[in-house]
Amino acid sequence: MKIYFAPLEGVTGHIYRNAYEEFYGKGRIDKYFVPFISPNQTNGFTAREQRDMNPDNNVNMPLAVQIMTNRADLFINAARLLYEKGYTELNLNLGCPSGTVVAKKRGAGFLSVPDELDEFFAQIYENELLADKKVKLSVKTRLGMEEPEEFDQLLDIYNRYPFEELILHPRVQKDYYKNKPRLEYFEKALEKSTNPVCYNGDLFTIADYRRFKERFPSADRVMIGRGFIGNPALIEQIAAEESRTATTHEDTARLRQFHDRIYHEYLKIMSGDKNTIHKMKELWFYQKPYFDNADKAFKKIRKSRNMAEYEAAVQEFFAQAVPTERDTVQFTK
Repeated sequence: MKIYFAPLEGVTGHIYRNAYEEFYGKGRIDKYFVPFISPNQTNGFTAREQRDMNPDNNVNMPLAVQIMTNRADLFINAARLLYEKGYTELNLNLGCPSGTVVAKKRGAGFLSVPDELDEFFAQIYENELLADKKVKLSVKTRLGMEEPEEFDQLLDIYNRYPFEELILHPRVQKDYYKNKPRLEYFEKALEKSTNPVCYNGDLFTIADYRRFKERFPSADRVMIGRGFIGNPALIEQIAAEESRTATTHEDTARLRQFHDRIYHEYLKIMSGDKNTIHKMKELWFYQKPYFDNADKAFKKIRKSRNMAEYEAAVQEFFAQAVPTERDTVQFTK
């Protein structure tokens, strides 16, 4: 099974990716996806994007850069710049459900105009970078905007083009991350796609992974995001499952080292401790459901306003937290 680490904007930047690879990934992640860039008329990248894509910040790490746009010319310009930097695999974001993104017909919003989407692919595949296979393109998509039946037309479009793979999150845009993934449509994609198909969606525990494999024994690749962030040791549990060896569980001492590495690296590049604390709180949101006996510490982390309060709350968490193996996990604000 190929295992991919999904891109989460504002979370899985190069600082997080490098720390994760050192403490948990250890070569087990087949591909990390860089959170999306939005190319514009200036044909350049922001300072943050430059840092995140700098090869010096991504040593020995297989990367695919995600792009979000609905304009073929901007995509091609970005592809050329990325190719010059040494990146040969790109991913088109057709899955982001954010209202502000969708209103501009980008992300999942691009799915609302299938004829324009088809023309977009036709144009970019005329460019020599894709036509000559100098650059590979994968697509991360939802089933549609309103109804899952929209996927039938979308799949017909996708089948016209030689994608590296089709990554399917089987929800529609209006689901956001609620409701259950519509697995029957992933099954349809496995059967009818002319491109390799990767599954993405709600693989949060090793039990989720086992259920997925049991239902789809022919699936050979999955993309996981929130599950890895909430339980970094999940990659080790998957590796143990695949090799049929004893399953490992989270080690809070290692998790503390992992946390500290990310925290101190953020402090080096971010302006003000409040911004760093805000970034760290995003990670804690995903980790909370995997622990017992730490509700008070989590509450203090969430309410911390400065480094002293934050660090004291983190110390309290690691003094009392008990990682618990769960069959299912839910993330709620």
